[in-house]
Amino acid sequence: MCDLDKQAIGHAARTTAAAMASLLVARACRLPEAYWAVITTIVVMQSTVGAAVLISTRRLAGTALGAAMGALLATYFGPNVLAFGAGLFLLGVICAALGRVYRHLQEHLDRTAYRFAGITLAITMLVVRPDAAWIVAVHRFLEVSIGIAVGLIVTVLWPERQPPVATR
Repeated sequence: MCDLDKQAIGHAARTTAAAMASLLVARACRLPEAYWAVITTIVVMQSTVGAAVLISTRRLAGTALGAAMGALLATYFGPNVLAFGAGLFLLGVICAALGRVYRHLQEHLDRTAYRFAGITLAITMLVVRPDAAWIVAVHRFLEVSIGIAVGLIVTVLWPERQPPVATR
């Protein structure tokens, strides 16, 4: 254990605490697939505070777009491959357009949002469930939102310590 980097151990502790907290919150909200909150929290915890806040807004926007598109397409077409492809392409165009409009937020708004939109579309549309598509979409959005919120809160309250800079 002495050979392990203190920063790596601290990062593992922060990530574990955040993941456990998001799981408990999602379960307390009785969300059916609470593991999505955990997965999202783990993703958020890999960023510094400043980067986490900025990129999380894009993740949240992409998730909202993907959930809305997934609910709409799954309601009318079910898990149809062509509808999924059309929806994924349309999400790419929408996210690219948003990236142009909100260019001042930083480069690649479109790619980050599109990545989360596409993932959410696939989960919402391609996994057949007994619930209505809009219920699945709302659950996914809430699960990811909880994961983002918990990850950001832990990142702010328990910031990762940067190693001291060596001086000569």
